[in-house]
Amino acid sequence: MPGAFATVAPLDPDRHAAELFDANSEDREGVAWTYYNFGPFTTLPEYRAWLDTACGNRDRFYHAIRDNAQGQAVGVAVYQNCVPAMGTIEIGGLVFSPRLQRRPAATEAMYLLMRRVFDELGYRRYEWKCDALNAPSRAAAQRLGFRYEGLFRQATVYKGRSRDTAWFSIIDREWPALRAAFEQWLDPANFDIDGRQRQSLQGFRSPG
Repeated sequence: MPGAFATVAPLDPDRHAAELFDANSEDREGVAWTYYNFGPFTTLPEYRAWLDTACGNRDRFYHAIRDNAQGQAVGVAVYQNCVPAMGTIEIGGLVFSPRLQRRPAATEAMYLLMRRVFDELGYRRYEWKCDALNAPSRAAAQRLGFRYEGLFRQATVYKGRSRDTAWFSIIDREWPALRAAFEQWLDPANFDIDGRQRQSLQGFRSPG
């Protein structure tokens, strides 16, 4: 999935593991792994072994996010909980290294994945779930156009504590307006010479 700022491709451990590990190494406190039951990884062989196992799971489809300007993979996103018969799919496993966070490539990657779900694969419902305590993830979901649906209390246990899970979704009838907003936001005219946005993504969306 090529874009102006980002390219999203199936994650290939042979090709992407070293680049991703290098990018993640800038997250010295392991913040990106706080709300996952895996990571952080202290060595490349450890990370590579985990990727090999993860990418071998046929129920989850791992993608590497490449920042075109930097020329390397700097993040991961996963299609999961896919139920084609019901037309539902979830985006998860988001690990954005410091080199991807708050960059246009991060937003465009989410748009490219969303566009494939609705326009190419024909899904009806696109889900986002996160730990209820994960304020950055909740804010990101809503910025991208996901609507909050509710809280699943004590949904799971990980890292020795009970987790409440916040649910968000986009459905197919909402997608055309969101697609238009993404495309306006991604227009080169929306960025100044230093790459700063002129108008926010939310600013291109109609109220409600």
